[in-house]
Amino acid sequence: MCGIVGAVAKTDVVGILVEGLKRLEYRGYDSCGVAVHTGTELKRARSTSRVAELEAQGGLSAHMGIAHTRWATHGAPAVHNAHPHFSEGVDGTVPRIALVHNGIIENHDALREALQNNGYTFVSQTDTEVIAHLIDSLYAGDVLVAVQSALAQLRGAYALAVMARDEPGRLIAARQGSPLILGVGADGANYLASDAMALAGVTDQIVYLEEGDVADVMLDKYWLLNGSGKPLTSAPNSGDRPVKTVLAHSGAAELGPYQHYMQKEIFEQPVALANTLEGVEGISPDLFGAAAEASFKAIDKVLILACGTSYYSGCTAKYWLEAIAGVPCSVEVASEYRYRTSVPDPKTLVVTISQSGETADTLAALRHAQSLGMTHTLTICNVATSAMVRECQHAYITRAGVEIGVASTKAFTTQLAGLFLLTLALAKIKGKLTEAQEQAHLKAMRHLPVAISAALALEPQLIVWAEQFARVENALFLGRGVHYPVALEGALKLKEISYIHAEAYPAGELKHGPLALVTAAIPVVVVAPNDSLIDKLKSNMHEVRARSGVLYVLADADSHIKSEEGIHVIRLPEHYGDLSPLLHVVPLQLLAYHTALARGTDVDKPRNLAKSVTVE
Repeated sequence: MCGIVGAVAKTDVVGILVEGLKRLEYRGYDSCGVAVHTGTELKRARSTSRVAELEAQGGLSAHMGIAHTRWATHGAPAVHNAHPHFSEGVDGTVPRIALVHNGIIENHDALREALQNNGYTFVSQTDTEVIAHLIDSLYAGDVLVAVQSALAQLRGAYALAVMARDEPGRLIAARQGSPLILGVGADGANYLASDAMALAGVTDQIVYLEEGDVADVMLDKYWLLNGSGKPLTSAPNSGDRPVKTVLAHSGAAELGPYQHYMQKEIFEQPVALANTLEGVEGISPDLFGAAAEASFKAIDKVLILACGTSYYSGCTAKYWLEAIAGVPCSVEVASEYRYRTSVPDPKTLVVTISQSGETADTLAALRHAQSLGMTHTLTICNVATSAMVRECQHAYITRAGVEIGVASTKAFTTQLAGLFLLTLALAKIKGKLTEAQEQAHLKAMRHLPVAISAALALEPQLIVWAEQFARVENALFLGRGVHYPVALEGALKLKEISYIHAEAYPAGELKHGPLALVTAAIPVVVVAPNDSLIDKLKSNMHEVRARSGVLYVLADADSHIKSEEGIHVIRLPEHYGDLSPLLHVVPLQLLAYHTALARGTDVDKPRNLAKSVTVE
């Protein structure tokens, strides 16, 4: 991982490759590189700095090339581990094969040993160099045949773009478990990318490769094959792999007046929610697709599969689904679910949640659930063209727009909006939602953009808190009921971008262990809406104060919690009932952002993290 761009054209493609890498920078990376086919030889430039430094190296010009941004999975961030990787054959004279790779090859050790025994020399610690040498060892004049033969020996996930020195003007692409698209350009040019954003402004004609697909790409033409080698058809809006018009607006990636993308995306939440809820005039299964009603009537429980922030949105939805719709719900970390023995139930609605729709663990968990006979599937996703949407029966597309900051913000709140609509739709199907309740919920949802704008206005007070948090190395977050997942999300945001160790607990669990950590040196953040658990929560706060703990409380206007020594209170403008989690998470996002800002960390590209996790 993490980003791939490829091109074959009548003009110099290096500028297109570099610009494509820049558009993928939001995913995060620790090295980058470009390789070109000059017509007679393969050349490359690589860097462990930013793409701008790679661009400054200059010296490359060609009509065909591949480029890559990498997050290390095998081998430390270093130039010799950066993509593109070359194979110079057994004799080690001139580069014969060049490739870039997203994913992880699980059997790379065995392949490496076999190739070394055959005389190949390795200069990197990556699994990717294994593929380059493997293709070279199988090459006999047709790079497509060599790639297909190599793929049969690979176990794991990959998106590949490959060039052979002896076949100028020919790119081979393949995907299995990692996203890859083909872009059809003007004047005969054709492109490859791991994300349509990379081709914004270059082409909007996109072919989505499916699992096992292989593409043979040249100037003016391309051929597609499935994993069995069967030819596939492709034409505008038709064929096995239709050419679709996809508008990936590069303007969405512009910072405007904001200092960081995370800050921009926090403040875009009112608009993102308004867009996500646009057209919702009433509660109906049709919001999730024409055939959703039959599935909703057939199921009697829900299984939510997700990772990271999306997992916490699922944890929030569990409270809603059981309290409002009366539907039992379990929430599983996707990377764990697929590896344990579970009890399948065909009357379960399997719900996946993903910002990108390409999260490898969540996709694998979905496929595992389907293999167990659970065919009622639905996704809450921000990308309508993603694998998650294509592989689920039903979908609700959140319209958050492009989210570039690694720490998710507007994707989380729009996911919650989609999950709340799902709750109401299931409640209505199950006879748990009256007309009056439906209208009250709809009114509250329509008011969300205004309510969140008011929460954003608390920023100056949160900056004051952040100045104090910037001086600590540990923090505790507490919540009860539906706000416990909000506390979890707040802790995740703080640790992701400020590198402060932060943990969240159900407040009632304090006396079962975490209370031992409480001192005046560890701030304790409390999510304290004025709900049915407020008196219980106040008791938990007294436990903290009795141990000299310092409280930072996010309260509602009418919760009667006062600021005093050791208790800092910020009041949200209103209590928002069932939708309160959407409001209370906003100040936690701002607290994390301004704490990271005060500590001088890389807010949008936190260390060791990537935006789109497309490997296991």
